[in-house]
Amino acid sequence: MRIALHTTVRAERIEEYEAAHREVPAELVAAIRAAGATAWTIWRSGTDLFHVIECPDYPRLLAELENLPVNVAWQARMGELLETAHDYSPDGAAAGLPVVWEL
Repeated sequence: MRIALHTTVRAERIEEYEAAHREVPAELVAAIRAAGATAWTIWRSGTDLFHVIECPDYPRLLAELENLPVNVAWQARMGELLETAHDYSPDGAAAGLPVVWEL
């Protein structure tokens, strides 16, 4: 399945956000893969961030990552940089962007 998400970064924190993503902890990357993600891409337009995640089961991915210490620490760090954060709660599984058109 492919999930698209929208988050926003604080305008004054864009450089920090991008720098953080050049150094995503290897332990977090491994955990994301172990939770089922095969790809996760983030694009930025101004302060808008668009994520596309490919995984077999997005609710399972969220459940496995939600309370994992490395992810909790990462989300705390991102919480300082983001206006609108990625929702890791069980309700977050329904927060993907709706598909409007596909080729």
